[in-house]
Order: sequence, then structure tokens, then C-alpha cells
Amino acid sequence: MAAGEQQQQISASSTSSGRLVTPFWKEKYERDARRYWDIFYKRHEDKFFKDRHYLDKEWGKYFEVGCGAGNTIFPLISTYPDIFVHACDFSPRAVDLVKKHKDYRPNRVNAFACDITSEQLTESVQPSSVDVVTMIFMLSAVAPAKMPLVLQNVRNVLKNGGRVLFRDYAFGDLAQERLMSKGQQISQNFYVRGDGTRAYYFSNEYLVDIFSTCGFTVEEICVHNKQVENRSLDLVMNRNWIQATFILGSAGLQGPNGQHDSHTCEDKEDKLTANASQEKSTSEEFDLSEDFNNMFGTSHNLDEAQVIRIKAKGHDFEIKMLTKEHQHTCKLTGLMLWESAQFMCSVLAENPSILAGKRVLELGCGSAGICSMVAASVAQFVVATDGDAESLDLLRENTASNLEPDLLKKILIRKLFWGDKDDMKAVRELSSDGTGFDCIIGTDVTYNPDAILPLFKTARELISSENSEAALILCYIQRRVDEDSILSTAMAQGFRLVDKWINGIHESNGIISSWFCGNDVCSAFRHATLSILYFQVRDFDV
Repeated sequence: MAAGEQQQQISASSTSSGRLVTPFWKEKYERDARRYWDIFYKRHEDKFFKDRHYLDKEWGKYFEVGCGAGNTIFPLISTYPDIFVHACDFSPRAVDLVKKHKDYRPNRVNAFACDITSEQLTESVQPSSVDVVTMIFMLSAVAPAKMPLVLQNVRNVLKNGGRVLFRDYAFGDLAQERLMSKGQQISQNFYVRGDGTRAYYFSNEYLVDIFSTCGFTVEEICVHNKQVENRSLDLVMNRNWIQATFILGSAGLQGPNGQHDSHTCEDKEDKLTANASQEKSTSEEFDLSEDFNNMFGTSHNLDEAQVIRIKAKGHDFEIKMLTKEHQHTCKLTGLMLWESAQFMCSVLAENPSILAGKRVLELGCGSAGICSMVAASVAQFVVATDGDAESLDLLRENTASNLEPDLLKKILIRKLFWGDKDDMKAVRELSSDGTGFDCIIGTDVTYNPDAILPLFKTARELISSENSEAALILCYIQRRVDEDSILSTAMAQGFRLVDKWINGIHESNGIISSWFCGNDVCSAFRHATLSILYFQVRDFDV
């Protein structure tokens, strides 16, 4: 199948699924792009990407656009003692990391921050002075509509006959398939990752077209494919990247009938084996910003877990968990502690009457369980649930190490995969008389569009059928699902919205606003845009 045909089929499939991010979030990811990359480099510094020692073997002298934390610069200047490198990046933090590197020398490297979609490279580099520009996993982070602006900017600093050396994500890569399946598509072949950074997946045709439109000619272009095998999971997955050289003001390399000679490189030996315990491949060509474990969805090594201390009124927990810096390399978000859980933990600790004497169910509690542990101090009993076995194992460890035996007996930990009839039946039977729960809590359980319907179906099945005051309380930071989608799904499943508190703003003087009287819970979380929705069952409407 031709690459163009593949692109049409996948694009049509993804569009028909209706899982594009909302216009609000599309605009936010564009507006805050610099901040997301700054946060990325704050978390990972120069540890996330491997040093690119392969570049000198394939290309030559360099100027860098999107230098990142210097993984290209320093291998390069150590190989070529006479070159001078201008290195720019969108993220000021990345540029600071370059300048703090032990091998940084101002007489060898000019490092500066620049948004080349809107700022001119010629403010820091002489026009038409550069021999070679490298764009290594850089253009993919730019919105497609702004890519021509980037290339025009690059053209301004290149000499006539200068080259652009390009390597980036290719269409059909495993990471693209995973992002598509998670509903993280912004537009055709353009996706947002969980941390807010974005990635475009290039086809040969698209890449050649945008460069030629900006006055470049393709000299060579090649799609590399690595088959990565995970024997423990019996999986073989494709990692694709595209590599090309473009010339400014030159004829370039063309095939018969004046067509560009673009081809796909295939190597029968291009196969890597990735076991769950194996280190990252050291293959020089395999230079993608995704970990094997992330690609295969295998569990993260909990030896990297840390113990953090969580304090809420009358409670002091020491929680073993993965920190959020591992979210790039771990599919199990339940192994991490998110802001909404900490916020709700404080709210419940300050307002024990919310759960006092009630049968409480927590949905998607993950491995920390801090809300369930606070609830155990006042509730009749608590059932803490999650759909992931590894998160539940760590939850058992955390509850056992933090609760006294009398409170530990009040918490039941169970697997609950939303929508699974057997799981729901087993959990409902735990509600003493089988009539359901008086209060159901969920924190940060609304981030996945595909999970909203099963979430409310499960809550409706498990909420008390006899208590007219039974409540479903959701606390979250809005990510890829907007408020209207949540509310319409809730209503369709038999819930009515009683009160809401959106992005830290009290919508009324009702139930939720009373929770913040006489305490500074809100001010402690003032940097997070948290929301709370309070539902009851519509069947009990008067």
C-alpha cells in the first residue's frame, strides 16, 4: 500500500471516530506551547533524549534549530573542533541547560531562545551566513499551519546552496497509533501528549511539499523502520522516523520524469528486542523520544517509586508512588498522585460531615488512596476501587503502612473495571445490604473521553437506590473532556447536577461553597484550576 493511501485511510478513520480535542484545548496547547516545553525540561533536564553521536557519520557541519538540552550540540563539537554552532530552542529552560553543560564554551556555541514561528533568527544570526541547519525532532512540535513560517525563517539564515538536515517522526509510528487510540488528536497527523507537548507525524509527500513550497529541493529522503520486539508480551511493533536532506537554491536529486527520488529504507536486520527488564536500545539510529516500556504499555519499575508526605487536617500520610516525571514512560496513571486527589483529600479532612456514617465508594482511586483513607476515619466503611491490578497492589501497601488496624478493617480494596458487569455486581454486594453506596467519589477520572460513559454507567449502577441524598462527587482538572460533555453524559445516565464549583469559582452559595468556609484549602491549591461537580440521582426528584 502506498504511503498516501495509508494516510488517507488512517486519517479518515480517526476523523470519523470524532475524538479530536476540543477547540478550547487546541487553542490552549498552541498558546501555552512554550510553557509545556519548559515544564518538560524542568522535569527531565538533559536526561530524556540520548546524545546523538550518529550525526557526524551522516551529515557534517551544523546549525541547530530546536537544540533541546544539547544532545546534538556537544557530541558535534567534540567531533569537529573547528565548527561554530548557533543553537536555539523554543524553551528558555532548554537553552539554560545548554549553557550550564560542562562542555559549553561561548566561543564555540551561541545558544539563545527563539520562537521561530514568530521571532526572527536573523536577530541572533547573520542573514545568509549558515552552511547547515539541523532540525532533529523539532518541526514535529510546531502546529502544521506554522511550519511554513519556520522554514522561511530558516531560509533567511542559510547560504545559497546550504542544507537542512532533517530527522523527525514518521507517519505510522507506534507512538502515533497509541496517541490516536487515546483520543489525543488535534488535527490530521498532529497529536498532543499527556504532558501538553505536541507531535506531528510526517509522510514523505507532506514533508517534500512544505519544503519545496518554501524554496527548498529534496536531495534525499528516507523513512527508517525499526521492528521492536517485546518477547515477554509477544508483541512486534513498528517505530518509524523520516530522515531527509534539503538544499536551498540547488537542483537536488531527482528521479525519472523530474520526480523527487524519495524512498523507504528497509533493513532486514532492523529488528530490536525489548524485554520488560531490558535497558533502552543503544542503536545509534533508534533515536525517538519514547521509552520501550511506554510503547508496549508495560508496567514501570516500582523501584523508582518515591515516598512523599501528604498532610491534611488530622491526617499525615507517607505515600509510596511514582512521581509525575515518569508519566512519559508509564501508562499507569494510577501509580501517580494527581492534584485533584490531594485537593479532595484536604476538602474531606476539613469537612468530615460529607462522609460521616456513610457507605463510601471511591472510583479510580489509584495507588495512593488518600481520599479513601481520610474517609475511613468517619465513614461506616469504604470500598476503594481501581481497574489496574498493579495500582491496587501498591494501594494495599500504602493503606497497610498508614492506617491503624481498626481503620484498616474499614477499607475494602477491590478491582472495578468500569462497565464490567461482574465487577459491578461484586462491588455492589459489598454495600452491606446490596442497595448501593451513599457517596461515590472520583478524582481525576474524567480525563479520557472514552471513559466518561462507562464512568457514569458504573456510578449509576452502584449508587444507593434507596437514599435520596446519595451523591456522586467528581473532582478534576479539565483536560481533554469539557464540562458540557460530562454533564450531558451524566444526565443521560440518570444523574442531576445539584451544585458545581468550576475552576476555583463558586457558582452558587450551595453545598460545595460551604466546604471552604473557615479554611484555606482553596489558597493551598491556588495554582491548579480545579473543579468539583456534585450529582444526585434524578429518580428522587420531587
